[in-house]
Amino acid sequence: MENNKSFFGTQGILIALLGLTGTFSIALMILFKTNTSDAQSQSNSVKDITANVVTQQRLEKFKTEMLTSWQQEAQAKGFATDVPSNFQGAVIKEAKLPAGKKVIALTFDDGPWPNSTAQVLDILKKNNIKGTFFVVGQNVKNYPDLTKRVVTDGHTIANHTWHHWYHHMNAQAAAYEVANTTDIIYKTTGVKTSLFRPPGGIMSNGVAAYAKSNKYAVIMWSADSIDYSRPGVPKLINNIFRGARPGGIVLMHDGGGDRAHTVKALPEIISRFRNQGYEFVTVPELLEMQNQYSQVVAQKSKKP
Repeated sequence: MENNKSFFGTQGILIALLGLTGTFSIALMILFKTNTSDAQSQSNSVKDITANVVTQQRLEKFKTEMLTSWQQEAQAKGFATDVPSNFQGAVIKEAKLPAGKKVIALTFDDGPWPNSTAQVLDILKKNNIKGTFFVVGQNVKNYPDLTKRVVTDGHTIANHTWHHWYHHMNAQAAAYEVANTTDIIYKTTGVKTSLFRPPGGIMSNGVAAYAKSNKYAVIMWSADSIDYSRPGVPKLINNIFRGARPGGIVLMHDGGGDRAHTVKALPEIISRFRNQGYEFVTVPELLEMQNQYSQVVAQKSKKP
């Protein structure tokens, strides 16, 4: 009995030791596997982070290359909006041209804007007309592709402040409104504009004063569609032709709200102007025409 007890006792100890050894071995295997898995996971994480960084770098490089391409294309096509020096800091409502020079400038405010800006651009392209677009800085930021299309389609792009505010602004706020808009236009399209139009035509809230003191040509208008109030198409057209005359600047809107009436009226507006013998020009072209005419008049006045 004692021998049997001793045997079972020894056997029990051996079994226990084997069990512990097995458990320890399993624990080591699990620990090794876990460490290996963690190491692989960390390695994969490092690889993922590296891949993301490389991808981001490639995207930034691509964006830089695209921006450079846009700027070079804009400059190559001559889409600069610099105006003759005698118009810098001046306020212009229309151009003074020789009698019989029937040209007019179509201008569009408050864009770029989803749907309506593209529709306006399509109509102008179909009719082979170049217009002048006074854009809002925050809209340029939100819709860069539409902004680029304005330029690549050959139109003039100009400054209409960042927020389109009407209230009075101190000098710092006014500078922000104008300078930041010019900056984002340049960064988006490669064009540095020197044309400015104050929202609502307001000359006394600070932005126009800043623009004038910084040698922008402040462009107003001689014919107002009043399309911001969404009149019916016939009334919108009549609003324009009531004030239209040679050398004039027509105010319309491609952004800032529902411009379905403006889009619908635009083909008829173009047709009526052409039937009256008008040609369409951009604002810089209009100012250059006045500049040349003024030089001719000045030369004639010097002759004995």
